[in-house]
Amino acid sequence: MKGRTLLVDLCCAVVCTFVAASAFAQTDFAKANQEYAQGRFKEAIGGYEALARSGQWSANVFYDLGNAYFRTGDFGRAILNYESALALERHHPEAAANLQIARDEARALEMQQSWPERYLQFASVNQYSIAAAVAFWVGAFCTVALIFARRRSARLIALSILPFSVCALALLATYEIDHGSKGRALAIVTGDNVQARLATADTANSVLALPPGSEIKILSNRGDWIYAALPNNLHGWIPAKSTELVRLSR
Repeated sequence: MKGRTLLVDLCCAVVCTFVAASAFAQTDFAKANQEYAQGRFKEAIGGYEALARSGQWSANVFYDLGNAYFRTGDFGRAILNYESALALERHHPEAAANLQIARDEARALEMQQSWPERYLQFASVNQYSIAAAVAFWVGAFCTVALIFARRRSARLIALSILPFSVCALALLATYEIDHGSKGRALAIVTGDNVQARLATADTANSVLALPPGSEIKILSNRGDWIYAALPNNLHGWIPAKSTELVRLSR
């Protein structure tokens, strides 16, 4: 009985802590929104950034942070945060619309998507992963039914093969999106006057000038430099401090 009481107390403590943290985050979000509404954009940025650093991620937090950066004229970080909002919530029309406006203002360059990426964009990585898992278990069930069936018809054999084919295609789509030009290695140029170069030196020849907000795909790191795939199917070295990843990791 004592052990059960202790477990209930522990569960209540966890729930209360979660509720308190959520309420605290909502209060900070409301405060940052108030700063933004009153035109104190730098203060609003500080509030939104604090929420992001504490792991309180949502599409609306990054969307509002992008708006605040846009208001200060920092188009690189505005684009970065609009992209982060869309990475969390693919169908966020306000973030998509403001992203395009910011890109036009900054004349930012975009990565070119391969044709498989373009055709696979109607679903997210999570949706493809769920589809792969469901198809696998359906295929497993059909395989077990086939093993124990008295009569193995062509229809039952086809039903056993089809789900595994769907699973394989869904996994391929997941890999293609996750490792494509808009995948987990996607980063945004946040610095000014950034040049992609042929080597890891400021004196090396320039490959491409990258306006703030331009997209790159990080391929490798070397000290304070990153080697990246660039728009226009080019490659070059960029100072690591001039870029930030779109997809965050906890």
